[in-house]
Amino acid sequence: MANRLAQATSPYLLQHADNPVDWWAWSEEAFAEARRRDVPVLLSVGYSSCHWCHVMAHESFEDPATAEEMNAHFVSVKVDREERPDVDAVYMEAVQAATGQGGWPMTVFLTPDAEPFYFGTYFPPAPRHGMPSFRQVLQGVRQAWDERRGEVDEVAGKIARDLAGREMSYGDDRVPGEQELAQALLGLTREYDPQRGGFGGAPKFPPSMVIEFLLRHHARTGAEGALQMARDTCERMARGGIYDQLGGGFARYSVDRDWVVPHFEKMLYDNALLCRVYAHLWRATGSELARRVALETADFMVRELRTPEGGFASALDADSEEVVSPEGSPQEGDGGRREGGTGRHVEGAYYVWTPAQLREVLGDDDAELAARYFGVTVEGTFEEGASVLQLPQRDEVFDAGRIAGIRERLLAARSARPAPGRDDKVVAAWNGLAIAALAETGAYFDRPDLTEAAVTAGDLLVRLHLDDRARIARTSRDGRAGANAGVLEDYADVAEGFLALASVTGEGVWLEFAGLLLDHVLTRFTDPGTGTLYDTASDAERLIRRPQDPTDNAAPSGWTAAAGALLGYAAHTGSASHRTAAERALGVVKTLGPRVPRFIGWGLAVAEAALDGPREVAVVGPALDDPATAALHRTALLGAAPGAVVAAGTPGSDEFPLLADRPLVRDEPAAYVCRNFTCDAPTTDPDRLRVALGG
Repeated sequence: MANRLAQATSPYLLQHADNPVDWWAWSEEAFAEARRRDVPVLLSVGYSSCHWCHVMAHESFEDPATAEEMNAHFVSVKVDREERPDVDAVYMEAVQAATGQGGWPMTVFLTPDAEPFYFGTYFPPAPRHGMPSFRQVLQGVRQAWDERRGEVDEVAGKIARDLAGREMSYGDDRVPGEQELAQALLGLTREYDPQRGGFGGAPKFPPSMVIEFLLRHHARTGAEGALQMARDTCERMARGGIYDQLGGGFARYSVDRDWVVPHFEKMLYDNALLCRVYAHLWRATGSELARRVALETADFMVRELRTPEGGFASALDADSEEVVSPEGSPQEGDGGRREGGTGRHVEGAYYVWTPAQLREVLGDDDAELAARYFGVTVEGTFEEGASVLQLPQRDEVFDAGRIAGIRERLLAARSARPAPGRDDKVVAAWNGLAIAALAETGAYFDRPDLTEAAVTAGDLLVRLHLDDRARIARTSRDGRAGANAGVLEDYADVAEGFLALASVTGEGVWLEFAGLLLDHVLTRFTDPGTGTLYDTASDAERLIRRPQDPTDNAAPSGWTAAAGALLGYAAHTGSASHRTAAERALGVVKTLGPRVPRFIGWGLAVAEAALDGPREVAVVGPALDDPATAALHRTALLGAAPGAVVAAGTPGSDEFPLLADRPLVRDEPAAYVCRNFTCDAPTTDPDRLRVALGG
């Protein structure tokens, strides 16, 4: 049967449209139905590329007997956490508070008033590892609801009150200074893994926002230790299995400390952030590895995530169809054959290789070389004798041309395997991150096609996601905007992307659009009394708690992203209100930065920009494609000064406020650098400009 999810725009919800479960989308109608029937709400939250979400769906939600029990005794609500991050955040906070951990799939039982009273994540179909089966959980909750209603209501009310009382302690109303940033660096040094790069133990996540802080701290202070941590971590990730050695791009995280075995899903936000990190590492060091990885990751995003409308899809699945090897046994991939698929989806099937599969594609000699180069062993580094491709540290010198040919042949063979599924909804915030990364990478490496891809994605957001009041829709799919309102990270990350486009293209309209979005941040997401930021707008749907979280997770929090965009916009325009809002938002970084630097990396990076100025660069010339003007513009973009903003155009142009009263110098293109209300003498010399920007 098809349930109510058949008309959804979310690929994740559509994956459940044919379940025998009578699913509802998150809506007031679902809770009204629960009140009418006097039954609890079963809230199930996940996302389309989540491996264990697929497992639980197959084991439980596709099972007719389980579905019959759900339908008889619950109103079941399915939520895509990527479409409704506010719903996810509120109930995940409850899960973590109750159990000390969280994750997806998230399973929460609610009263018809949306108050939670029982929590969990994945539940197996039979009791396992001390976990009850999902059917046992359903029966236990039903029994409590029928026989101990007063106790259930009391627990639910207490949890709801506890959540509502968790207002963010603002901490401080001052910007972090030298002392706090030095303490944050010291804290990171203590948690750094010097043997493997990165921070902490397994599982290991790419610390992209922390690396941005380290690069900015080095640029401002010259601290070599900060640069060393950034450089070594980036090299270890790029040589590990978390990086796709054939097709470019990064997996979500590594299950081990050595970056060898990834959780194979590829997310847009990870790749956008890491593309920008590697481009900035190249800017700081000239590293050829950083250049290669930045470009390969950018090319991966454009090649595999770009939608027909010009936006960027959310993710590629970790799983893909297992196929049958020539010998007739299942293998994770078969060197190029599509026929013989088992129909069973296996994590990593698209990406891993056995020595036999290498020989089938490459022949004996090249297969032996490929196995040494990529670390493919008989025992395997993954499962069932298969290996994840990596670049092990070794002294052997390889023939670059021969390796390039091998990589090309393996990539062609892999592309014939059943591909992982793609979640093709366009999320505004993550597209903002991708726009910033592609715009800058295109500018740094003379790849106008990448900058053009960023512009096209920006055009899509303006045309499809923004309404006539510049309110932003969270998602779109197939050229149709979704119904869910944008949250703080959408306004902030898209503004960040538009500011990058303004600097790179010299088109002031992007600065104007950024300003429209940031006006909403000031009026609808900010507490006027304290400067505290909320993740949802003041006029958004009311949940049991208005979510707010300044800590970075897989991407910058809306709070720290807003601080960065507000600061950049203030530098461009001289707006005191935006500067003040940015500084008030950074107060929480003053409190949290020294204590938990790993979890507020973007806030620390923004604090570096605030401490440095940030610097304001105006480049004027007869035309942006004039060689002398272009040289100054490129030098300005390559300046390492934290958070520097760049405006480029013709003298007297009204495209950017920074261009006002900026004439040519002796009829030559010139650059003006200002900082903290003080300006250097203009220069026509790219080398002098480089020095002025810390290059």
